[in-house]
Amino acid sequence: MQTNLSFQTAALALLSLLTACGGHKEAGYSNEPQPYPVLTLKTSETTLYMDYPATVRGQQNIEIRPKVDGYVAGILVDEGATVKKGQLLFKINAPQYEQEVLTAQAAIKSAEAAVNTARMQVRKVTPLVKKEIVSNYELEAAELALQAREAELAQAKASLQNARVNLGYTTIYSPADGVIGTLPYKIGSLVAPASAQPLTVLADIANVHVYFSFTEKQLLDLAGTDANIPLDAKLKQLPPVQLVLANGNEYTEKGKVETTGGLINNGTGAISMRAVFPNKAGLIRSGSSATIRIVQPVSNALIVPAKATYELQGKKFVYTIDSAGAAHSREITVSDRSSGDVYIVSNGLQAGDKIVADGIGSLKEGTKIKPVASAAPVAAAGPAKTAVDPGLKSGTTAAQ
Repeated sequence: MQTNLSFQTAALALLSLLTACGGHKEAGYSNEPQPYPVLTLKTSETTLYMDYPATVRGQQNIEIRPKVDGYVAGILVDEGATVKKGQLLFKINAPQYEQEVLTAQAAIKSAEAAVNTARMQVRKVTPLVKKEIVSNYELEAAELALQAREAELAQAKASLQNARVNLGYTTIYSPADGVIGTLPYKIGSLVAPASAQPLTVLADIANVHVYFSFTEKQLLDLAGTDANIPLDAKLKQLPPVQLVLANGNEYTEKGKVETTGGLINNGTGAISMRAVFPNKAGLIRSGSSATIRIVQPVSNALIVPAKATYELQGKKFVYTIDSAGAAHSREITVSDRSSGDVYIVSNGLQAGDKIVADGIGSLKEGTKIKPVASAAPVAAAGPAKTAVDPGLKSGTTAAQ
């Protein structure tokens, strides 16, 4: 009986030993370092493409309105047509102005007859005064009457000129080269100077103005600290800007930033900017939407992929790797010119540091890894994401 008990005790001890050995082996396997892609940071030359939502306006947007009341008698252009300065656009049927011309012409003839009669009276009285047959008073009265008739003639001529000007308003010519907009009125429509809508809007799009906006910080960065150089001079030193059309294609012509607004929007903190682009082919139309792209070269840039970072309480962090292969969390600061795919690090890292390039979601402070060399991120950062300023219909850059 005692022998069986001893055998069972020995068997249980052996089983416990084997179990413990197996558990240690499994635990050792789970603590083995796992492979992670590791990037060794180095500075490089890069180019940033900063995108800003924008709206397009023609060099001139001219409302064509009638200056007289009347009915539309003729429309000699079509919507979207390209016209030249001085080209006939509309005819207004206003017969009252034709009648005013005829009335003024008749008034001139009557005034001319009155002037001739007054002159005859002066010629008649002049010799009689010299012979002292009549007094000098008669001559002065005749001369004054002649002056009154001449004044009436001048007034009649002015009335004719005014009537002809009003009649000229019944034919409307293009004040500049441009493209015809919509035509809200048809033949027979009654129009007047106070009509709610113009006859059309003529857009001069030989050059187009593209409006966008900067944040206050970006404007200050642009202006720099040298107070001796005017902002206009600094704008002239900016490189040509690109225009991305609504279909995503880049416009072939380059533009130039010309002016800046004088006020900063208190609600958005943005300031309006304007760039001008040549548009000889007329491809860009007034009122269209587009994107301004500013190309900025950056030297000695330290670039990290966005997937190598994580956020905590509004701050960005990466995992650096020490010489023993352990991961350590480190806070970094990125430039507001960074794009959504890569970040330009302005503080927290330096060339030669090693960071985990991907898969950081499973890492913890002090975790040992098996480093695997990773390729550096693309040197040219993509277009920066932007936030629309609803007041100015343009955009400001925001790091994502």
